[in-house]
Amino acid sequence: MRAARLLLTLLAVAGGLFTGAAPASAHAALLGSDPAQGVVVDKAPTQVTLTFSEQVAFSDSSLRVLDPRGQRVDTGKPTNLSGTTYGVQLRPGLPGGTYTVTYQVVSADSHPVSGAFTFSVGAPSATTVSASGPTVGGGVVGTLYGIGRYVSYAGYIVLIGGAAFVLACWQRGAGVRAVQRLVVSGWVALTSATLALLLLRGSYTGSGKVADIFDLSLIGQVLQTKAGAALVSRLLLLAAAALFIAVLFGAYVRRDAEEAAAEADAGEGAPDADAGEGAVDPSAEKRDLTFGLAIGGTVIAAGLAATWAMAEHASTGIQTGIAMPVDVLHLLAVAVWLGGLATLLVALYRAPSMGAAAVRRFSRLAFGSVVTLAATGVYQSWRQVGSWSALTGTAYGQLLLVKVGLVAVLIGIAWISRRWTARLTDAPADVAQDTAEKKRAAVATQASTSASASASASASASASHEQTSAEASGPEVSRAEGASRPAAASGTASAGSGDSERAAQLARQRAAVAAARAKRVRDADPVRTGLRRSVLAEAAVAVVLLAVTTALTTTEPGRTEEAAKALTASATSQRSGSLSLEMPFDTGGQDGKGTVRLTLDPARVGGNVLHVYVTRPNGKAFDVPEVKVAFTLQAKDIGPLPIAPDHVATGHWSASGVQIPMAGDWKIEVTVRTSDIDQVTVNKNAQIG
Repeated sequence: MRAARLLLTLLAVAGGLFTGAAPASAHAALLGSDPAQGVVVDKAPTQVTLTFSEQVAFSDSSLRVLDPRGQRVDTGKPTNLSGTTYGVQLRPGLPGGTYTVTYQVVSADSHPVSGAFTFSVGAPSATTVSASGPTVGGGVVGTLYGIGRYVSYAGYIVLIGGAAFVLACWQRGAGVRAVQRLVVSGWVALTSATLALLLLRGSYTGSGKVADIFDLSLIGQVLQTKAGAALVSRLLLLAAAALFIAVLFGAYVRRDAEEAAAEADAGEGAPDADAGEGAVDPSAEKRDLTFGLAIGGTVIAAGLAATWAMAEHASTGIQTGIAMPVDVLHLLAVAVWLGGLATLLVALYRAPSMGAAAVRRFSRLAFGSVVTLAATGVYQSWRQVGSWSALTGTAYGQLLLVKVGLVAVLIGIAWISRRWTARLTDAPADVAQDTAEKKRAAVATQASTSASASASASASASASHEQTSAEASGPEVSRAEGASRPAAASGTASAGSGDSERAAQLARQRAAVAAARAKRVRDADPVRTGLRRSVLAEAAVAVVLLAVTTALTTTEPGRTEEAAKALTASATSQRSGSLSLEMPFDTGGQDGKGTVRLTLDPARVGGNVLHVYVTRPNGKAFDVPEVKVAFTLQAKDIGPLPIAPDHVATGHWSASGVQIPMAGDWKIEVTVRTSDIDQVTVNKNAQIG
């Protein structure tokens, strides 16, 4: 119970860490648009086009163009113009002013992407539309979706790892109630989470409203997507997994009981009633069943893992033909290792008996899983990160470093567990307990046979005695007593049945006493106590590791993020008339060092759009209390012209309609305040107009 309470606490903590994370990052980046962000055009365009870093999925309302009053001016559903470029037609004769473009799409790896930007016709104007755009992947629905993903991974690991532990390491564990409950709970968790994700998916990638969770039209749309197909496939495979569990803990346990009964009979020298040419060897039948379960279980486990690989990171990017099988192998290795670890923990604390041989078999199985995990993990890391700068300078790379650190800690604790395993021996109590289990199984198997045999023998003896008495007393007595024979035989049979039931009950009581005695002996063994503690520590780290891994699956890969940044920077530098300046600053206070980047578009006389970005030395965006900008043309004694940009996102400020009265060499000053008293002003000169 203590171990169960600790694991529940760790699960709650890991769930809190995960659900408190930010909404899912975009896995498809907007590389450019036409009209470009913040540009002022002379006449209204006929369409708006967007170019992404990869193909995306659109719906009817995914791309909207809004006028200054917030009214839609696009004509309908977006179309794929070419490759990763998408466009929507605009109504003719649009008046001047500032227009807002909002987009909300689903990337190829099933994660939602959203954003917004503005452009102006003739000259900038006031607008009632928020420039931040829609937010997807957050809120209550985003939190529920994140929890569902975590529970689905945990359920898969417990289901597959528990079944693998029973088949490969401890076949007698199939009859242990605590192990059965663990594996079944994994199936229930994975099934429930899959159904929840299917319901949440439409709202998660769309409006984000709780009321839309049960919208049947959205569920129908989800079923037509790649992610929806993966979830439905997972449910079908879980139906097959339910049959697998029924055989594992049903027919498989009966075969185990028959084998135990046969061993008990052989040990007591009992004659084999089935001996002969047509006899069935229980051990051979059990081996055949084990082989069939191993094959079927492997197919189901690989199929379930493929439902993640076909809809997430492995299905997009480079080398997808290699990445998807590697991802399946990676998930299988994780499940066998961590799920087997959870089953071992339950067995060590709750099972009546488990020999040292089972622990050693799992130790070897876990070692092979760790080797597989390391090999596939290295490939996945290279594929998703691609460079040292992405490893240290992106959110995905930083999370990956945390995961590697946790895996290293887990391997270190596993090494301690292997040391305890090497010192582990089968205690006499374990041998006695195994013998008691075999006898109990033999009694349970033969109870009905003994009852019927006793009843038959008693009835036969009674009938013979009555027949002799009847012949001696004459026909009348014989006829009178003949009527009472069935009742006497029935009573005798009942007595025989009661004796066999009492014998079986007594055998079970003796087995329970032997199990309690064996448990006391095991609990007093310092080697087993040390093993239980080290395995519990492994499980605790594994719970946190699973939370970090789940967060990684919702984070934009470092390789994609850096490629999108490079393409965006290239597009920005090639844009006609745009101005970009970078200025380092140091206020001397906390979080006082960083870089401020200023862009002015189109950097000409008249209206311009100003963007200011503040980043730490490592390149990560962060917020400061205040950012101010001033323009001064000293040659004409103009200025300073103050600008107070609006905060639009983390580390990002923007202002539209920035008026530059004439061309010249302008001094651009940026004041950054990092606290109530710490601020600094940096400046650069640039040619504008």
